[in-house]
Amino acid sequence: MADPQARIGFVGVGRMGANMARRLKEQGYRIVAVQDRHPDISEPLARELDSEAAVSPARVAELSDIVITVVSDDATMWDIYAEQNRTSLMAHAKNRLFINCATLTPAIHIDIEQAVERHGGSTLEACMASSITQARQGTLYLMCGGRQDVFDRARPVLNTLGTTVRYIGPAGAAAKVKALVNMVMNSNTAALAEGLGLGAALGIDLTLLREVFSQTGAASRVLETDGEDMQRRAHDCYFSAAHAAKDSAIALALAQNAGLSLPVAHATLGQYRRLMELGKGDLDKSAVAELTFLDRTHSQLLT
Repeated sequence: MADPQARIGFVGVGRMGANMARRLKEQGYRIVAVQDRHPDISEPLARELDSEAAVSPARVAELSDIVITVVSDDATMWDIYAEQNRTSLMAHAKNRLFINCATLTPAIHIDIEQAVERHGGSTLEACMASSITQARQGTLYLMCGGRQDVFDRARPVLNTLGTTVRYIGPAGAAAKVKALVNMVMNSNTAALAEGLGLGAALGIDLTLLREVFSQTGAASRVLETDGEDMQRRAHDCYFSAAHAAKDSAIALALAQNAGLSLPVAHATLGQYRRLMELGKGDLDKSAVAELTFLDRTHSQLLT
């Protein structure tokens, strides 16, 4: 049940953040402010949600009890939490709860937890293993890391956003698990692209091949979500190739620190970086199939 007194703000309202905000609004929460580095995104959403289009993260924190951040990378995360910046969230961190939902390096979550606590606030990482549709419907799979008491405090909001909400452990723990989830997902995606690409080269009907895959050891969640898109060359973005590259790189850095060699993950990262080099990092990760089919050339990649 929503707490009508809880004031919630968002920093980062792209595809995921905007739909999470919509979900909370329709479930009775007060969305008091939204902010994004692209005002053309945040301003229409603010009007839709009857909230303020905040000029800075600091303003979001000033107006909110709970701030949910959905930003793209470590650099952006450091920027919105900069301790010496009066426009950052830190300007009004005292007594605030910050829920951070992006896939970032585990160390970032640990450092930000410590910094926010120095300023009298609390943080929780709530890593999402889902996409845009789930954000809108409130059916996210959320993996959480931080202090147990902070997780308990955030639970009502998290339960509104997700159907599965798991406490993984202290700060950084959920980020590690999420990196592994995405590493395996990305590798599965690249492997599926190669299977379908080879099938096409051998003259096999791809609809039939996908059906056989689904009934055998080749079955996977990626086959369900990306298989038809690869066949149809429909690469509207749900999870971008650029994000796939970023997340695989996070996992490979963890592997390097652990002294492990992961050749499959390394090769997968190479494929997604090729897409980025071609200027196609904003396509869905399913676009990796464009690199594996004989009749598809780089110049024909969909826009």
